[in-house]
Amino acid sequence: MIRINQLKLPVDHTEEDLLNQAAKLLRIPVKEIQSIKIIKQSVDARKKDEIHFTYSIDAKTQKEETVIHRAKNANVLKTVKKGYHFPKIGYESMKNRPVIIGSGPAGLFCGVMLARNGYRPLILERGESVDKRQKSVESFWNGGEVNPQSNVQFGEGGAGTFSDGKLNTLVKDPFLRSRKVLELFIEFGADPSILYKNKPHIGTDVLSDIVKNMRLEINRLGGEVRFNAQVTDFVIKDGSLSAVKVNDAEEIPADVLVLAVGHSARDTFEVLEQRGFPMEAKPFAVGLRIQHPQEAINLSQYGCKKSKILGAADYKLTHKSSNGRGIYTFCMCPGGYVVNASSEKGRLAINGMSYHDRAGVNANSALIVTVTPEDFGDSSPLSGIAYQRKLEEAAYQCGNGKIPVQLYGDFKKNQQSKSFGSIQPQIKGLYEFSDLRSILPSCLSDSILEGVETFARKINGFNAPDAILAGVESRTSSPVRILRDDNFESHMKGVYPCGEGAGYAGGITSAAMDGLKVAEAIASRYHKF
Repeated sequence: MIRINQLKLPVDHTEEDLLNQAAKLLRIPVKEIQSIKIIKQSVDARKKDEIHFTYSIDAKTQKEETVIHRAKNANVLKTVKKGYHFPKIGYESMKNRPVIIGSGPAGLFCGVMLARNGYRPLILERGESVDKRQKSVESFWNGGEVNPQSNVQFGEGGAGTFSDGKLNTLVKDPFLRSRKVLELFIEFGADPSILYKNKPHIGTDVLSDIVKNMRLEINRLGGEVRFNAQVTDFVIKDGSLSAVKVNDAEEIPADVLVLAVGHSARDTFEVLEQRGFPMEAKPFAVGLRIQHPQEAINLSQYGCKKSKILGAADYKLTHKSSNGRGIYTFCMCPGGYVVNASSEKGRLAINGMSYHDRAGVNANSALIVTVTPEDFGDSSPLSGIAYQRKLEEAAYQCGNGKIPVQLYGDFKKNQQSKSFGSIQPQIKGLYEFSDLRSILPSCLSDSILEGVETFARKINGFNAPDAILAGVESRTSSPVRILRDDNFESHMKGVYPCGEGAGYAGGITSAAMDGLKVAEAIASRYHKF
C-alpha cells in the first residue's frame, strides 16, 4: 500500500475529488488507483476563509515502488499493513473463571476479549443495566433522590455512558490497541468514521446501545454480567485472592480478579486499603464548568455560526497561571449539557454530556486546575478522596442540594448572580444561583479567573460576563492509584488493577486499552477456563 499524507481538500469536496487529488499526488491516471482508504481526517481552520480537510490515505496500485519513486514527494511513502494481535494462551491453571469488577470501558473491553478467547468471565456491576440506569438518572435529574448504587458514575457502561463519548487519546500505541478499541466500538454499533476522524466521538445515546451489545456478546460466549452486584469485601489467603463477597452476602470463589471499579468507587477503595492493597494518592484536577453559545464557538473557530459539514466546533485550551498551577479545559462538550453527576448523598459533582448529533444550543467545558497530594492535607492513600468530598459537600451546601451556578461576570466581581443574561443554561438536573467562590480554595478560583481571561485571547467571547459557570467538577480522574507490577498484577496475587479507577487511564479509549492490556496479561499466563 502507498500512504499519502497531507492531502488537502476543501470541506465540501466529493469522493471523486479525493480520488483525483490522490492520483495527482501520485502522478498517475485515476484509473490506475485500485482502491483508497481514509486513515486520518482532520480539520485545518487556521485560516477562516480557507478551512479545509487534511487527509492521510492508503492507496493501492500496481508497481507501487515505481509509483512512489516517480511521485518524488516526501508525503508519499510505502506503508505496511499492521494489526492488533492477542497473545498466545498461557499454560497455568485457573481454578475459577476470571471475575471482573465493573462494566465501564476497562471492564467491558477486558471482558469481551476474554470471552472471545474462551475464558467465560463473570462481570460484577454494582449498578443497573443501562436501560434501568437511564431511568434512575432521569428521575434524579428531575428532582428525585440520588441512587448511590446506580447513577451517572455507576452502572452499565461506567461514567463514560453519560458523557460526550470522546474516543481520542494521547497514549502511545505501538501495539495498535487504540485501533482495536475503535474497531470493536464499530462492531458493536459506532459509526465507521471514528476510525479516521481526528477527534472521534460517539455520544451518550449511541454509547448506551453499544455497551448493551457488548454485554450481550459476553453472555453469548458463555460469560455472565450481573447487575446490582456490589463487591463489598475481598477474601485474602496467604497473600493471594481466594474469593470476593457480593452485597455483604454471597461469596464467589475467585483466583483471578480484574479491578475495573471506576474513579468514583470510594467505598471499594476503602475496603482495598483495609485489606492491605498497596495504593497511593495521585494528582488530579478540579474546578468548574463553563457554558457558551455553540454558535459563538463555531464563529470563533470556523468563521461561521453553523456548518452542516464541520458540525459543532470544539476547543482545547491550556495555561500555566501565575501561581504555578496548570489550568486547562477538559471534556469539552460541543452542543452539550452540564449534568448532575453526583453519586453520594449530601455531596454534589457535575460533568458534561453530549448526544451524538451535538445539536444542543450551548457548548460547555470543564475549567480545571491541577491539585496534588500536597494539597490534600495528609499523606494517606485516600487523602485525595477526602479532598474531593470536601469540595462536593461545599457544592451541595452552596446550591441547597442543587447544582450551584453563577455568571462569569459575577464570579469575577465576587457577587451572587440574580438572573441569566443572553445565554440560557443547558443543564440536566436542578440548579440554583450561588457563590461558586465559596466552594473552591482561593488559589483555584484565582487560577480559573486568570485562565478564562487568557483563553479569551484565543476564543472570542470566552470571558463573556453572562457565560454560565457551574460547580463542582471534581471527578476528572481517579484520586488513587492501585499499584501493580510489570505484569499488571497487584501485590495481592491474582488481582489485576485496571482502567481509570485504578489510576492507569484517563478517558474512554485509554481505559478500554488498559482493559485489553489486562486481558492479554491474563491470557498469556492462564489457559482457558
